[in-house]
Amino acid sequence: MPRANTPGPDLERWIEEGRLTILDIASMLGVSQEVYEGDPLTLIPALQNYTSRLPLAEFEESDWVTLQSDLIAYIADFLIRRHGAHWKVVDDPSMPRGYRYVVEVEGRDGETRRIDPVDIVRVEFGNLPIEITRMLASAELTLHLASQPGDGGENGADSSRP
Repeated sequence: MPRANTPGPDLERWIEEGRLTILDIASMLGVSQEVYEGDPLTLIPALQNYTSRLPLAEFEESDWVTLQSDLIAYIADFLIRRHGAHWKVVDDPSMPRGYRYVVEVEGRDGETRRIDPVDIVRVEFGNLPIEITRMLASAELTLHLASQPGDGGENGADSSRP
């Protein structure tokens, strides 16, 4: 539940702001809305090129916050478009506002899992340089949306056995 004197969650606004953010980024990087919405993977080359050229050593806190917000929007939108994930609000007493926004989806194993894209981005910021595909793969693996080591892959053969 929200803490006293803090606004409650506005999930619809959160979803819309994230969607508009990623569409603005795609447009800024030369990827049309139609192309991006058809396949969010089309943004990877332009976004990787953009992040690779950023002067991260010169970033101030506000620059990091903006970049984090942009990458969160992309990870979430990718999971929503490619895997049918959705945003959800969950109580979190460790957060100043008392809740957090998470992405929820059913994994390949039938289990429903959640992640906070903030966590994925923070890990990436700790492992510079930023790799867009590594972030997406991390999110997919965490949510069990991709083959897990030893699960046999697509054809059921267990590649971990000799």
